[in-house]
Amino acid sequence: MRLDYSQELEEYRAEVRDFIARHGPGPRKHVGVRAPDPEQVPVLRAWVARLYAAGYLGQTWPAEYGGRPGATIEHAFIVAEEIARARTWGEIGAGALAAGAILAFGSEQQRQRYLPGIRSGEDLWCQLFSEPGAGSDLASLKTRAVRDGDDFVVTGQKVWTTNGHYADLGYLLARTNPDVAKQAGITAFALDMRTPGVDVRPLREITGTSDFNEVFLDNVRIPASQVIGQVDDGWRVANASLGHERSGVGARAVELYAQLDELVELARRTTTAAGQPAIADGATRQRIGRLAALAHVTDVMSKSVQSRIANGTEDAADGPLTKIFFSEVNLAMTEFGVAMQGVGGMAVEGDERAYADGWWQDAYLYARAYTIAGGANEVLKTVVAERALGLPRDKR
Repeated sequence: MRLDYSQELEEYRAEVRDFIARHGPGPRKHVGVRAPDPEQVPVLRAWVARLYAAGYLGQTWPAEYGGRPGATIEHAFIVAEEIARARTWGEIGAGALAAGAILAFGSEQQRQRYLPGIRSGEDLWCQLFSEPGAGSDLASLKTRAVRDGDDFVVTGQKVWTTNGHYADLGYLLARTNPDVAKQAGITAFALDMRTPGVDVRPLREITGTSDFNEVFLDNVRIPASQVIGQVDDGWRVANASLGHERSGVGARAVELYAQLDELVELARRTTTAAGQPAIADGATRQRIGRLAALAHVTDVMSKSVQSRIANGTEDAADGPLTKIFFSEVNLAMTEFGVAMQGVGGMAVEGDERAYADGWWQDAYLYARAYTIAGGANEVLKTVVAERALGLPRDKR
């Protein structure tokens, strides 16, 4: 296992860092998996196209579809880390996820139709997986797709659909066979979001922004040619595509280090009741030290997972544990950032009294979502127990 990169990869990192500094759209205003403001969308489409054209996104795709010869998963890790370090935008939407499904299971016609639009930024995708009663237990989804001649007629509801209000296409899972085991009767589709019967409704969140959406599907007709893979084999398609897009491993640890630097700066600028900088307080320094140690543990875990991915020796616990550690350390860090401000921690974005325009407050409100999104931490701990440690399964 390697916890560092070769000289060649570090030179590549410098190249990527310089590219982002020269061409990037600038830092993001908010943390997390957030939707852009409407006026940012054209700029970010162009940025995504530039990243693909330069070979920094989609580089591990087959060369005939635009991949970069000689690229490895380590190159993709570095790009994700440098985007996180710059706190700028990467690919918006679920294009990489959809591409993974299409490359692994799609027809040649689908590859020729959809992959160029992902690369050019012309087509933004959203992920239509989660439902009100099927989040962490995705296999319980109830959205139905019934065959009718050359089409499937889809009815149901999706939720937590990031960028759904901007998306041109949706990567959809729907139940096509209710009479078999729940994982066995699901089919994956590519859905044109402009199809009649698709109703996207933005959700206003505790942060005050609308990043997620509800999507209602009312007798939506999808041509059978837009099935990705085989009918009733969507569970395998979805799992394979989720595993295909793993380049973000490591980027989260980079986010924690950047946040830790800002926490130290906040401690220097914030004064205690005694009128001294918070950084001069021993208890404050100890707490920052504990958070620094946890950020370092997350980084080492991420790098070890990167090493196993690169060598094909992944463990069932790798993804869940990295996500659990990151989300809980991130939550603790943002909680402390708000608490350190005292009464000022109540001021939010737009309030002139708010430190850094309420950045810490927004980050804190969003941090709880990280403990739920991508599988609630409680569910992921069960996954580790059952699939990695071989403990007895809970009674369902």
